[in-house]
Amino acid sequence: MIVLTIAMVCGLYICSFCIKQISTRTNVGFSNFQVIKKPCEAPNIEPWEKVYVHYPKPKTYSRDECECNPVRYFAILSTQRSGSGWFETLLNSHTNISSNGEIFSVKVRRSNISTIVETLDKIYNLDWLTSASKNECTAAVGLKWMLNQGLMQHHEEIVEYFNSKGVSAIFLFRRNLLRRMISILANSYDQNAKLLNGTHKSHVHSSHEAEILARYKPTVNLTLLIPNLRQVEEMVAKALESFKSTRHIILYYEDIIKNRSKLIEVQDFLKVPQMDLKSRQVKIHKGSLSQRVENWDDIEKALKGTPYESFLHEDYKI
Repeated sequence: MIVLTIAMVCGLYICSFCIKQISTRTNVGFSNFQVIKKPCEAPNIEPWEKVYVHYPKPKTYSRDECECNPVRYFAILSTQRSGSGWFETLLNSHTNISSNGEIFSVKVRRSNISTIVETLDKIYNLDWLTSASKNECTAAVGLKWMLNQGLMQHHEEIVEYFNSKGVSAIFLFRRNLLRRMISILANSYDQNAKLLNGTHKSHVHSSHEAEILARYKPTVNLTLLIPNLRQVEEMVAKALESFKSTRHIILYYEDIIKNRSKLIEVQDFLKVPQMDLKSRQVKIHKGSLSQRVENWDDIEKALKGTPYESFLHEDYKI
């Protein structure tokens, strides 16, 4: 009985020891096990281009199976009434492009460089949700930014941000600054008159609405005509000079109107698949420029013999 008791005690001891050993090894094995995600591999691109390829990780949602789809950052830099709204709708008709509109038209967002950077970070991280936002597989994301919306005021810091974050600039301007001026005057008038059933619209989607807005013919202040043209010309030149170190493309509204293959250049610039881009916007001021203002004869006299005389001539037909 004594021998049997000793054997049973020894057996229990040995069994408990083995169980502890197995338990310890199992715990160690599980505690050391980690799921290591394989980093996204950049597509076949040139070394210089790697800074422009990004893999955002939004805080508001998961990109799921698209998390390794590269995203390009861009900004449309323009001036009011230069066709930027129409151009942006063309880009947003592309399945893989999201341009989030005139974000910095809201003053608080451009109050200082800190708020500007905070806003840009949110946009480029795909956390800025607008009607232009696409799905998780967005390949190019950006915004529309007017030169007078804090862009030139903080241009040094913004250039540094663009270069460090890999943001490409798309410049869009109008060659005929006289047409732009007349468009601004007409749009400013409608802000108060609200010709479309008591509402103001900067852009329209029907020929009927376009015809109503086009009936108004502004009178150009001849005293301010040349100074205003010169001011815009200098502002555009300064912007091009300030952002020359960034990766950029320069476009003109008239060139896109005459040659839609320019849109292919833009898609190649953004490295997205080529698609037929479309817009629902309808042009408001068509035809001869002389029919769009009240004092055309006075404008002709004021601009003849000046560097802006070419603005008097038709630059495209539509």
